[in-house]
Amino acid sequence: MTTESGTVTAPVAHGRHARKSAGRAVAGRLSWGLADQAACSLSNFAVGIYVARELGLTAFGVFSLAWATYGVVLNVSRGLATDPLVVRFSGVPEASWRLAVARSSGTALGVGIAIGAVCLLAGLAVGGHVGSAYAGLGVILPALLLQDAWRFAFFAAGTGKKAFLNDLVWDIALVPAMVVAARVGSVPAFLLAWGASAAVAAGFGCLQSGIRPQLTGAREWLREQRDLGYRYLVENVSLSGAYQLRAWGLSAIVGVSAVGVVRGAELLLGPFYAVLTGLALVTVAEAGRVLRRAPDRLGLFCLLLSGGQAAAALLWGGALLLLPDRVGVLLLGGVWHSASALILPATLSVAGASLGIGATAGLRALGAARLSLRVQLFASACYAVGGIGGAVLGGTVGSAWGVAAATISSSAVWWLQLRSALRGRDHNPIHEVRTP
Repeated sequence: MTTESGTVTAPVAHGRHARKSAGRAVAGRLSWGLADQAACSLSNFAVGIYVARELGLTAFGVFSLAWATYGVVLNVSRGLATDPLVVRFSGVPEASWRLAVARSSGTALGVGIAIGAVCLLAGLAVGGHVGSAYAGLGVILPALLLQDAWRFAFFAAGTGKKAFLNDLVWDIALVPAMVVAARVGSVPAFLLAWGASAAVAAGFGCLQSGIRPQLTGAREWLREQRDLGYRYLVENVSLSGAYQLRAWGLSAIVGVSAVGVVRGAELLLGPFYAVLTGLALVTVAEAGRVLRRAPDRLGLFCLLLSGGQAAAALLWGGALLLLPDRVGVLLLGGVWHSASALILPATLSVAGASLGIGATAGLRALGAARLSLRVQLFASACYAVGGIGGAVLGGTVGSAWGVAAATISSSAVWWLQLRSALRGRDHNPIHEVRTP
């Protein structure tokens, strides 16, 4: 409101101040998400670079197969444990948050123990280089999944700084572990070093939160969150499963070294993957806050998020295309020459994924699990068909172009579904937070 002289009255000024404060708070939480993912990706990047440089293309391909399996298991854990936590327990009273975190982290730990045992036994049965890698993965899965659960718990509480500190501890612990692994010089050694440092960070997470994971609470958590959890499980695993299918398809059609080439290109885009994943950690929680405070702005929030991400991805890819060969060889060793041919399609693939990240966050915030599941299944099918079909037609490079086309097409479908969900949100409201 203004007076006749044009002076802004106190209520209006206060409203503007409140909006600016809210904007700064959102920017702060997003910044911690980026910082945390940068710290997390540093450990993943370091292990990948060490294996690529020290053990060669074939060993790097074996490592990449185990890495693809880890991605599947991680998404199982997130779908059942931490995705429902972020959707329903972001910004709730501390008592509700603590109980939910104890149960969700216990669920993540249980998933790591159960699937880790399967990987260990399967690896021992298969034997050879691939079998030993999977056995090593089985040993480290519980620590990896528990550490990841703490990150989501802290972001749900709006304390991204704690997640960043946790990943920083992981990075510090990784240094001596990597020195030991380099002396051994094998894929399982590097995997065990990665997992041992994650175990240190997972233990630190217990100290930070003052919460112990409740394995006995996993059954109750799964029952209470089954309406979201099982849909998110299928949604998450469909995409990582498609990635796994592509990896095995490449291995069968082109050779195991082709999997290492694809992973090498992903490492080149690693800093931007860190941005993409870092924002994904907090965008669902932030979209939920926008929905509760200003629901008419949710679509704009998602659009700005996607547009900014896609533009940044194209800029990063353009910089990689100008990277001198000597710098690439310094980073990836002998993997560089093959991986550099995938930079352009890999960049377009990441840009396509960026276009969809805002729509994905919007659907999650709306609790539209049925719609998001439908789109994710479509996107996963496109990814697998594009990746494997492209490999049949054009080898490793053809696979990369197939994935780029699939990712861009899928993002368009994500936005169509978000528009449908926004139009019908009055008829299908988000499930309210469940408090014990």
